[in-house]
Amino acid sequence: MNNEEIAKILDQAAKDATAIPQMGEKHDFSLEDAYEIQRHSINRRLDRGEKITGFKLGFTSRAKMEQMGVHDLIWGILTDEMELKPQEEVNLDRWIHPRAEPEIAFRISKDIEESIGLKEIHKYVDAMAPALEIIDSRYENFKFSLEDVVADNCSSTGYVIGDWLDLNTEISDLDIDLRIDTHVVQSGKTSAILNNPLQSLVELSRLASKAGIIIQKGQVVLAGAATAAVYLEKNQHVEAQVEELGNISFQTK
Repeated sequence: MNNEEIAKILDQAAKDATAIPQMGEKHDFSLEDAYEIQRHSINRRLDRGEKITGFKLGFTSRAKMEQMGVHDLIWGILTDEMELKPQEEVNLDRWIHPRAEPEIAFRISKDIEESIGLKEIHKYVDAMAPALEIIDSRYENFKFSLEDVVADNCSSTGYVIGDWLDLNTEISDLDIDLRIDTHVVQSGKTSAILNNPLQSLVELSRLASKAGIIIQKGQVVLAGAATAAVYLEKNQHVEAQVEELGNISFQTK
């Protein structure tokens, strides 16, 4: 089975909200293959009329990197079909085993065509916001290898972004909470995201440049999770609260 055929199976699993066995167990493929599969899968979405809206980063926690035995971040692609509105009522039946995690989002103000450093970020990013990401592996039991998760577009599923704020707040050590029905179920610090969430933009620019991809003006970047993800159930109010940046929420049904 070639990479395009694997992409078709993963894409269909997402469309049908039906879990499948890990692909990497039967079809041994490399990390490079996994990104090619990811791209084929995204191209299928684009063929259906979806548009790329940005990128998400994974393994931005050093502890998670060590747990998975990797030494670099992974990244996935966001599309407009994944974008949710603030306070939206979201039907969980469209997914398999969704989880939510609190994030910080950044808005790109100028095309990033090469690797950039921390001191240059203000030239390319004009705003940040609290965000929630919904992740949903297409694999049975939410179990996967590194290559599997990359091929599956890093479990990218949905995201919702709060009010945009100017990029002028120190964000390297802010409190960040995930609340369900007003109860704090996960809490952490933004420093868990590569010691500074802005570093995620630096790393993404490096990875995108290496892959020959331009991060375009107007696109958004989800910097990575500062806490563990929490499984979602119906009839919940899900909220992320980030110190200094505010909050963002949605409702499940």
